[in-house]
Amino acid sequence: MSEADQTTLHLILSAAMQEFLEKGFKSASLRNIVKTAGVTTGAFYGYYDSKEDLFEALAGEHYSFLLDCFCKAQREFAEIPPEEQPDNLTTTSGECMYEMLLYAYDHLDEFKLILCCSEGTRFSKLIDEMVEIETNATHDYFKVLERLGRPVPSIDKRLEHILITGMFNTFFELIIHEMPIEEAKHYLKEMRTFYTAGWMKIMGQ
Repeated sequence: MSEADQTTLHLILSAAMQEFLEKGFKSASLRNIVKTAGVTTGAFYGYYDSKEDLFEALAGEHYSFLLDCFCKAQREFAEIPPEEQPDNLTTTSGECMYEMLLYAYDHLDEFKLILCCSEGTRFSKLIDEMVEIETNATHDYFKVLERLGRPVPSIDKRLEHILITGMFNTFFELIIHEMPIEEAKHYLKEMRTFYTAGWMKIMGQ
């Protein structure tokens, strides 16, 4: 890509970030983006096929990183010998949440797009996807406990969904409100202590 192309691309992405953050994906105007970038509509379509494609360019990599990090943590926990899983319940997931927090703070604008401005795109389902992953992993852990002779009392599926969704909403509030990073780290630790204690109580462990 030539230096001129790189400059044009940077102008388009900068203008798009501004427009999406101010208005959200649905209300954002491609015409305004092109005008702010100082390029023609024809020039824009030389780089992106649509407004959706442009949003994808801004958010896709970061969305994938977060989900990949979360899925990796779930796999690593599942690979721990069953008899050792109860003693490592918070370690792997805690490290993952901390890594996700730091990554999000390094890319705050992109995560503001995903969390606050993505209605109408696939990115608006981030929490739903994470809840599904966490729910499946939780059920797998319940089976491990049962095999270890530590069965979990029946948990209402609706309550389970509410609690897991609430956990992720709490986590992302740290990012949405751009708390100072040291405060966010502290709140994350406190949040995890709160939810871990609650889940242990519900699971009868």
